[in-house]
This record gives sequence, C-alpha cells and structure tokens, in this order.
Amino acid sequence: MSDMKEETKIIAMYLPQFHEISENNRFWGEGFTDWISVRQAEPLFEGHMQPKEPLNDYYYDLSSAEVLRWQAGLAKEYGVYGFCFYHYWFENNKPVLERPAQNLLMHKDIDLPFCFAWDNTSWVRTWSKFSGNAWAPKYENQNMQVQPEQEYLLRLDYGTEKDWTEHFNFLLPYFKDERYIKKEGKPVFIFFASNEPEYIVKIASCWRNLARLNGFPGIHLISGRSTFIRKKILDAEFTYQPIMSGWQKARVIRRELERLLRVKLPEKKPACYDYDRVWKRILLDAHIHRKENLYLGGFVNYDDTPRRGINGKIIINSEWTKFEKYLRKLYKICRENDKEYLFLTAWNEWGEGAYLEPDKESGYGYLEALKKVVYED
Repeated sequence: MSDMKEETKIIAMYLPQFHEISENNRFWGEGFTDWISVRQAEPLFEGHMQPKEPLNDYYYDLSSAEVLRWQAGLAKEYGVYGFCFYHYWFENNKPVLERPAQNLLMHKDIDLPFCFAWDNTSWVRTWSKFSGNAWAPKYENQNMQVQPEQEYLLRLDYGTEKDWTEHFNFLLPYFKDERYIKKEGKPVFIFFASNEPEYIVKIASCWRNLARLNGFPGIHLISGRSTFIRKKILDAEFTYQPIMSGWQKARVIRRELERLLRVKLPEKKPACYDYDRVWKRILLDAHIHRKENLYLGGFVNYDDTPRRGINGKIIINSEWTKFEKYLRKLYKICRENDKEYLFLTAWNEWGEGAYLEPDKESGYGYLEALKKVVYED
C-alpha cells in the first residue's frame, strides 16, 4: 500500500446538523436534529431502503468533541483528506450550527484538515415566495413555534462592509489554524450559492484586503458560478454533485423503474434517477470541462425523502462497488489535470442519503471503496 497521493485531495462535505440548537427547536420541534428525519423515514415503495441506520445505532451528538475525534480518525484511515463544513451566517451577523467547528478549533489534537462552504441562502418555508432553502419540509407544520404567515425562518442579508468585516473576523481564528486547508498559503473558502452576485463581488474584494492585512497572501475563493471566474472575480468554481450535473438525462420513467425494481409503484412517487446514468453524466461533464480553475465533484449516494417525502429525489441501483469504479475514473481525471481538490458529497448527510459513514446496509463498503481508490498503487 502506497502513501496517500497528495496531488488530488478528497474533501468530503460535512453537515453540522446533528446537535440541538434553539433555532431547530423553534422551527421543527423540541430536540430536533437531522437524526429525527433519518429515524422517522419510511419506504415509499417496495424495495425503497428506508430508514437508513448507522452501524451500531451510532446516532451521535455533534456537541461532543469526541464524535469529531472519531470521525477524523475514520476519515484519515480511509483516505479522506479533510472535511468541508457547511457554514451558516444570517442577518444581524448570526452564526448557526457552529458548534462542531468550534469543537475542532478548541481541540488542536484532532488531526483533521478542514475548510468552510458558506451556505449563503435564507431558510424559508416551502410555500414562501422568497428563494432559499426549505430545509425540512416534512416537519414544517409539526410543532413549529413560529407565526403561520412567517415566510423567512432565518434570513440571509449580506449587509454592509462593516458586516463583512465582522464575518471575516469570526472566521479568522479558523483561517489561522494550521489545520485549515490553504492553497499557496491562502485559506480556501466556498460561496455555495450565487444569489445577489453583486454582493459576493464586494465581499470578495473586502475579504482579500482583510486576509492580506492579517498576514495571508490572500484568500482562495470558490463558487459554483462560472461568470465569477470569467470575470476574474473569484479564483475557482466547483461542481457540487449530483445536483449540478448529475440529474441531467438520468431520470427513470415509471415503466422502466417498475421493470428494474420488479414492483408495482404507487400512484405518487418521488423522482427516481439511476446511479449509473448519474455518474456517467458527471464523468462526461468532467471530461468536457477540464478547466484549470474548476474543481470536480462526486457523490456517494442520494435519497432526500427523509426530509422531503414524496416530493424528494432518490438515486436507485447504488452499490459501493459501482462507487469505487466511478470514483476511480473521476479521481484519475483530477490527477491527470492537476486538480488539487475533489469535493465529495458527502461525509454525513444522512437526511439526503449521501454519507460515507458506516451503516447497517453496507457496513464499511463505501469507505473501503474510497480507500482502494486513494491508496491504490
């Protein structure tokens, strides 16, 4: 077994939604975390594998630093270079779900490279006229302690330069941490969404100046919007999968799905996509778009019905052996094109069926597959 190849680093997206916070209690009910969605999920047709269950019933609480220590050890053993924490920051300079990252910052002995992806959208009700993330639609009308007409749950407001500076100063201790992922000495930071691009342009300029004032050569800013790159406003873009390219031409029609699953489907069903088709589309796009400043992305699996029910999306016919085959091809493309990072969805998005962590169905299968790809000779 050779050492982990440094030319392409696997960065797994990391969801901090597995600990109790006052906002979740108010929006979705007392004690709500994503584990509630996961544990209460139901199969929507014969052969639909729900609920997903972690191995040894390890429904962890991310308020504990020991959980992060366990995750870091597992990631390192199986070839994950680091985690990209989803970062939440709303109007009035309010951070949410920051506890796991704070735990990492406080415990310097946890060996885990990390960076942030700002999920820069509002949290809204499903029926809201405003754009944003309707995070847990299945639970929207259960025990919500908000006004019935309240469209925003948490509102994104970019604010002014004073707010951008306060946000940067909140991030600064993380950027200064030696474990924070840096490219050529510059902290790596992702703008996950590209709404109100005029503000992102201004924030990028402000943060570059602040980074230099704080001793960095700059800040390596990434987004999913290519116009930022063409105008040389940000440094790179990335493909968040399977959403950015994987859904295209991969949907399975009812007749074919019934034949594949050998079942009669109910009248209403979630949108279903084929694992092989999704991955082949991702690989095709990866071949076409080999730009130097584009980081490629892959995924483990996907099923968001625990959060969205009949309105969700499911990828069928997934197997860890297929994951190994397709990830190996994507990893090869990255290496051949000198792409330093490959973003993988995800380490622990259990509510969307996108996780590397071991479960009762596949055990360590997906982790073992990743290990073979990263550590192969």
